[in-house]
Amino acid sequence: MCGIAGIVALNAAAASPSREALMRMVGALAHRGPDEHGLYRDRRAGLAHARLSVVDLSSGQQPLADTGDTTWIVFNGEIFNYVELREKLIALGHRFRTRSDTEVALHAYRAWGEAAFERMNGQWAIAIWDSMAGRLVLSRDRFGICPLHFCEHAGRLYFASEVKAIFAADQTISRAFDPAGIDQTFTLWTVVPPQGVFKGINELEPGHVRTYQDGTVRERAFWRPSYPEISGARQGEFTGSCDEAVDRVRGALEAATALRMVRADVPVGCYLSGGLDSSLVAALGRRFAGERFQTFSLRFADAEYDETRFQRLVAEATGSEHHEVVVSRGDIAAIFPEVIHHTERPILRTAPAPLFLLSRLVRERGIKVVLTGEGADEMFAGYDLFREGKVRRFWGRQPASTRRSRLLERLYPYLTRSPVQQQAMARQFFGRNIQAHDAPGFAHDTRWHTTSAIKRLFSADMRAETECRDAVSELLARLPAEFPRWSPLAQDQYLEVQTLMSGYLLSSQGDRMLMAHSVEGRFPFLDDELVRLANSLPAAYKLRVLDEKHVLKRVAEPIVPSEIVTRKKQPFRAPNALCFVADDAPEYVREALSETALREANIFDPKAVTRLLGKCQARTGDGDLSNADNMALVGVLSTQLLHRQFVANCPSATRDYALSVDVNREHREERLHVA
Repeated sequence: MCGIAGIVALNAAAASPSREALMRMVGALAHRGPDEHGLYRDRRAGLAHARLSVVDLSSGQQPLADTGDTTWIVFNGEIFNYVELREKLIALGHRFRTRSDTEVALHAYRAWGEAAFERMNGQWAIAIWDSMAGRLVLSRDRFGICPLHFCEHAGRLYFASEVKAIFAADQTISRAFDPAGIDQTFTLWTVVPPQGVFKGINELEPGHVRTYQDGTVRERAFWRPSYPEISGARQGEFTGSCDEAVDRVRGALEAATALRMVRADVPVGCYLSGGLDSSLVAALGRRFAGERFQTFSLRFADAEYDETRFQRLVAEATGSEHHEVVVSRGDIAAIFPEVIHHTERPILRTAPAPLFLLSRLVRERGIKVVLTGEGADEMFAGYDLFREGKVRRFWGRQPASTRRSRLLERLYPYLTRSPVQQQAMARQFFGRNIQAHDAPGFAHDTRWHTTSAIKRLFSADMRAETECRDAVSELLARLPAEFPRWSPLAQDQYLEVQTLMSGYLLSSQGDRMLMAHSVEGRFPFLDDELVRLANSLPAAYKLRVLDEKHVLKRVAEPIVPSEIVTRKKQPFRAPNALCFVADDAPEYVREALSETALREANIFDPKAVTRLLGKCQARTGDGDLSNADNMALVGVLSTQLLHRQFVANCPSATRDYALSVDVNREHREERLHVA
């Protein structure tokens, strides 16, 4: 994983990109790639790269050109099947100067055009500049593991792995929140690309390729999730038995894990949460790790969130060299501003903060790459949301039934203030819109409704900007035509992948926290072949009655301790609002939530926020805060910090790099690299 950036003149009147602007961009991305930095510049385009060396350490420098020095690439990510693609390209007559997957990606594009991205199994954000054709191609992996933002301003296109690099490039680029992005965040938990948080700055959609040439822009999807259609013969569905599905999933997961362990020229470690997914990845990863295998876990000072016993059980079973970091409420509060600097978007939970501290531990132990269990819950129906949707649909077909609604008691057992503790409250909460149990988005409705309640805190101006918007309707209007023909579970999985997984779990909790300390995350459960297989499985193989991840549990049984396989699902959580309301809370909290700061940002109403803060402070003794109040305070604070860091103050590169220059006068281009 690395950081990429660039500037391309979109018309003849636009000036050539300056070296200084590119240097500021790459400087702003230095945390993503501390090993080497490089620039390329010609009359119309400039590319910048900050490298984290993982594959081909000696000769994989970027920007990288083809043999004619006419087509250039900057690349963030990994193509895990690059060895196989390289062999095919050699058979077609291509010749290589490096052993890097970057060069394979470039030659693949030269050989197959945009169809090359369909052949790639990996995670990436890619920019390819064809200087002869005047064509820029941007591509992002299927799930948006690697970020890629872009902005058109004053006749130029700016693109970068992170927004801060775009802001660093040109001080005249507007710095303001986009009300549509704020509205999406406080409804869906995240923005959904191409929508961004900042006005005028968009995000390339996962699984898309975008091309600029001759004053035109063309974008298309090269991939989107697909599931069997329920009508007729269930076209595309796996037709084998559940036993056969277990064997197929085991083989695919073993292959996916092996690829992510061995396709690296540096040691690969593993996150270990104590749950099924990371434990299974660790057990498989150990087979390919060689003599030394390192695992990393979070511990919490708050017993409610701590999973130490299960983590150590797996570490002992795998024989790993295990490392832990203990996180307190004070630790979360202390580093929260830095976390928001890296998320570059509001968040409604503090969960990214402990992961920021975990990635720091990984880097301190000399590890650049870790495997994680992300994606398993989305691919194999592991969340309570999927079980909730199934129960509510079952109940919705007989809404007067009291026996059916009692099934709600089997949901959310890990929450201190679970919405199912009282039957009357549960029926009211989960019974909302129960008559619409066949409608798209039904399973997500309770989450979206609860999150939207935070918008009661909006300022009058923000309410005026957003009251005509409906983030849910806008999302549902973009559903693929085949969506109604999928099973209810497949519909729920698709929406979860398109929203929370891509925009929050893989971004705010994933890439941004990992790369804050120059650590690359790899996700075996998001392997292209494994995803195809998982999506093809009958719903009952994944969610068997109310047994989540049924087929995956059976895969894990022979190699993961039974206590892990049989334990109740407990998603990763961390202390939230209580981190910021204690008497010893950091001064920045008071400043960010002051009337002055709130009026300056003009996102939230100061009086409403003051009431919320007082309510949370009054509950510091018993810690009994509602889910809504926890989300609201974290959401307001993170937005206020974001305003201070990116709107009120202009971010810029913090370091200067002494770059060696090689000027090719014939082509009037510069190629610069620095170690």
